[in-house]
Amino acid sequence: MESPLPLLFALIAGTGHAFEPDHLLAVGNLVSRRDTLAEALRDGVYWGLGHTTTLVIAGALILLGRVTFLTSGYFEAAVGLMLVVLGLGRLLGQRRPAKVRPGVAPPRVAYAVGLLHGLAGSGALVLLVMSEIRNPWLSVLYFAVFGLGSILGMFVVAGLCSVPFTRRMRISRRLKFTTVTLSSLLCIGYGGWMIWGNI
Repeated sequence: MESPLPLLFALIAGTGHAFEPDHLLAVGNLVSRRDTLAEALRDGVYWGLGHTTTLVIAGALILLGRVTFLTSGYFEAAVGLMLVVLGLGRLLGQRRPAKVRPGVAPPRVAYAVGLLHGLAGSGALVLLVMSEIRNPWLSVLYFAVFGLGSILGMFVVAGLCSVPFTRRMRISRRLKFTTVTLSSLLCIGYGGWMIWGNI
């Protein structure tokens, strides 16, 4: 009989997974566009849902269907490219006059970002789970519980990252401009590093 012990750690591991650098940068970039905490938290939940969707589907395909191409490092490079695009978009968007800035991205953008992140991280997680759990269906359950943890973790991350940008904080325009610029440049730089390391 399989030990249920790995499942006990799945929720905590998933919550901690949300705090990885590329996740923090992507969601931090998204929620910096929000004016309220509720909108930012919604982005965090959508990111987590997207991440969980891909993780469960890709994990099941790898385990049950032996679809090995889903473990490719090119998915990590794709995440890097996405970070570069997010950083550039945020950097260029704030330099436009307020009247001509594009509208705020809908929650489905956060969901799409989460989908890509889930695909990029699925290979390593599958290999880890395979070394601990022999039953493939129990492994898929692990992915689902891990995904629930990532939703919870990203809910917390989104809330924390959004605090400086909410209307109640009322930080100066110069400070907000500086914060967004630095975070965007960091997003671009880290994304470039991910591309370089995975191609």
